[in-house]
Amino acid sequence: MRPSSGAEVPAVTGDVARAAFPKGCLAMRIRDSLGPLFLDEEFRAAFGVRGRPGISPGRLALVSILQFAENLTDRQAAHAVRARIDVKYLLGLELTDPGFDHTVLTGFRERLLAHGLEDRILDLLLERLAEMGLVAPGGRQRTDSTHVLAAVRSLNRLEFIGETLRASLEAHAMAAPDWMRASMDPAWQERYGTRVDAYRLPTDEQERRTLARQIAADGYRLLEGVFAPTAPAWLRQVPAVSILRTVWVQQFTRTVTDGEEEVAWRGKDDLPPSRAMVASPYDPEARYAKKRGSAWVGYKIHLSETCDDPGETNRPHLITHVVTTDATVNDAMVIEEIHDRLTSKDLLPAEHLLDAGYTSAELLLTAPTTRGVHVVGPVRSNNTRQAATGSGFGKSSFTINWQSEQATCPTGATSRYWTAGVDSNGRDAIRIRFATTTCAPCPVRDQCTRSTKYGRQLTVRPHDQDAVLERVRAEQSTDEWKDRYAARAGVEGTIHQAVATAGARRTRYIGQAKTRLAHILTATAINLIRLDAWWNETPLARTRAAQHPAVRVVHRLVERRAALLNFLLALSLDTIADGLM
Repeated sequence: MRPSSGAEVPAVTGDVARAAFPKGCLAMRIRDSLGPLFLDEEFRAAFGVRGRPGISPGRLALVSILQFAENLTDRQAAHAVRARIDVKYLLGLELTDPGFDHTVLTGFRERLLAHGLEDRILDLLLERLAEMGLVAPGGRQRTDSTHVLAAVRSLNRLEFIGETLRASLEAHAMAAPDWMRASMDPAWQERYGTRVDAYRLPTDEQERRTLARQIAADGYRLLEGVFAPTAPAWLRQVPAVSILRTVWVQQFTRTVTDGEEEVAWRGKDDLPPSRAMVASPYDPEARYAKKRGSAWVGYKIHLSETCDDPGETNRPHLITHVVTTDATVNDAMVIEEIHDRLTSKDLLPAEHLLDAGYTSAELLLTAPTTRGVHVVGPVRSNNTRQAATGSGFGKSSFTINWQSEQATCPTGATSRYWTAGVDSNGRDAIRIRFATTTCAPCPVRDQCTRSTKYGRQLTVRPHDQDAVLERVRAEQSTDEWKDRYAARAGVEGTIHQAVATAGARRTRYIGQAKTRLAHILTATAINLIRLDAWWNETPLARTRAAQHPAVRVVHRLVERRAALLNFLLALSLDTIADGLM
């Protein structure tokens, strides 16, 4: 590493930049207001102290942020360093500085990840802003998530297994061409020589199953060859082999009966859960998920930002933390990590606005006492059949005696079973069940349960959590609570800014670690853009409210009527003018 303070902008660079941008620009205002921002010493662990001097890592960090602020490729970012005066001003470079090759940015990202320094980029900016009083602990923050598409093509099941085998063959052909030439079936060249999506797959179901069995058999044959005693042992360490083995275990069953091998596709109910199932041979960490009708293969990004009224605090809204997970992770599972990291940054809020995906009875109960954070967010409504239809006996119709661990139904019958455990998300839950012999002869059974085999069952939270849920359900229907919670909606604008400005909807890189680094750079870039708007006194955009369809129709009619009147008025004036002439 070649340490470079970059404390001063060269005089010639400064004069030319101010002449070219008399009103300033984003890059110049960042330099003038924040200084060099990233010192090389912060990244010392990722760079050696011997050998040829390298590019300043502090400058590379700034270039990486600028790259996401303007949604540039590595080549475009490197070209900006060579050609743009404002970027040279930001980096404190001479006008004659030749810049660097674009591959340097790739190496810089790899060094950050290898030494666990990716968080330092956002943290250093927040530390500088805390010194300036632009961020502080306490106050209000809000968090939300959105989906991120992996940098791979979504494939159907048949395409997926075919492309997985083809990718493995390609990897072996590059790693051990001689072994591959001696071991490969000549038919594989024609069968897997081109990408699976380059030709049409059969549409007949029987033909598709036949093709799947052929692909499966070829895959097993390749694996047997790789693990044969005569094969080089290091071939088993090729990542594509591990992916192929995993995919074949997840997708196929293989049985041998009387010496005959039978390979079959696993049924829908026999497949592993999405959180464990590989969805792409090129990004094995990406996962398939579906939420509210939208399905994708990739990841999730969770953004937390301050949301105090700028007029009261004299601070802009800034992103304080970013979390990246695979697509299957439930939102509620990351909230503890968010609070831990905000605590370590000394930026833990006093009030945290969250949507229903993050809130839980346990969080609402423990966050105020253990962390001093008041969580404001809706809890899921009671979605039982009785609550949905407004008839029958719902949970509120039962009397629960928490001390004796027993429930009493509206007819006076008492429960027999009280089982404490956890739900599908690992949260504490209690299942209360009435005996079948109790419910079977009940004259109002149809208002209570549809089961003909078992008695009524209730699932409740532990007593303290159940009380919190009932209290919040009552509060969230009041106007006071709605007004307080309304500020959470602003985080949707942050998500839009990340998607529209930095291209966060689809990751640029392969793997969750690199995707997370991209999200950290995105958050840092958004903060700098917002700081520039704050320094320019640019007001926040007004929230757009959707109009009722009927209102939109009326507005269109009014606009068309006004346009018609203007046309008729212009036509009549032309007629009068012609008459006067």
